[in-house]
Amino acid sequence: MTAAVTLPAQSADLTTLLRVGERRLVADSVVSLTLSDPSGRELPAWEPGAHIDLILPNSPLARQYSLCGDPNDRFSWRIGVLREPNSRGGSRFVHEQFSVGSTVEVRGPRNHFPLVDAPRYLFIAGGIGITPILPMIAAVDAAGRPWELFYGGRSRRSMAFLEELRGYGGRVRIHPQDEVGRLPLADLLDVPRPDCAVYCCGPEPLLEAVESRCRRWPAGSLHTERFSHSVDLTRPAAVSFEVLFQRSCQVVTVPPDRSILEVAEAVGGGMTLLSACREGVCGTCETRVLGGVPDHRDSVLSETERASGESMMICVSRASSSRLVLDL
Repeated sequence: MTAAVTLPAQSADLTTLLRVGERRLVADSVVSLTLSDPSGRELPAWEPGAHIDLILPNSPLARQYSLCGDPNDRFSWRIGVLREPNSRGGSRFVHEQFSVGSTVEVRGPRNHFPLVDAPRYLFIAGGIGITPILPMIAAVDAAGRPWELFYGGRSRRSMAFLEELRGYGGRVRIHPQDEVGRLPLADLLDVPRPDCAVYCCGPEPLLEAVESRCRRWPAGSLHTERFSHSVDLTRPAAVSFEVLFQRSCQVVTVPPDRSILEVAEAVGGGMTLLSACREGVCGTCETRVLGGVPDHRDSVLSETERASGESMMICVSRASSSRLVLDL
């Protein structure tokens, strides 16, 4: 099994119209949708950890959902969508308006949560965070690698894909909170294991707890994906800074109350600008840094990637230097 990599730009930036072929309720407030091309054409290849953007007609923002089906199926994609009680409209629209035969614009796939090669794996999922984990455990199981999954949720009724996971037997540990309490993170993580890759996806409190307990693990052991931002996006920016858009030969000033993305959209100039969440979560706006020091405020890049300064999310991140040079 080889390490996954970020998908090529031509696949990640592709937008196409797909049709809902199957719709199933897989848990309380969780619907599974299978999407395919109406003309029967093959879909772009993807690897475990990838997500797609649904471009919904009721919102200027796209919504990101992890692919949770079989990467070997080139004709359909599966996603699981939790109806969020505080939805901005995305998950509610999917639950109320999508039925078999509905069509939706889709962009991607894109992968910022790749499955790396490791001797063994520990997967930790909370709630809808099970979705990117499903194709991962299928891949490592097929490769014959040792693995365990600890899956927590409020109750069994709220936990999606339990029937599917039952086939893996004792390697899957189900932890409904109303029956057995919280996930046993101390038992799982307090003793570092240098040969083990840890993958975690779920609500922010779970991710923070796992990150805290993995601080003594070897660098690079922990891999996480967030569905919401982990930084305070209301934190005011103290100063303006300059940005040179290298390819379009434009120099702009980014004031404290605007993002690089917003300024770039305002000046135009033929730049290709992709964005979706505008919260530093999805990775759609990732841009190559050619000069200067970014002030990273996203929830996508790893500490190693941040330290390299090679790219940044221009929807939320700013500059630690007086000028940035970006590949735009």
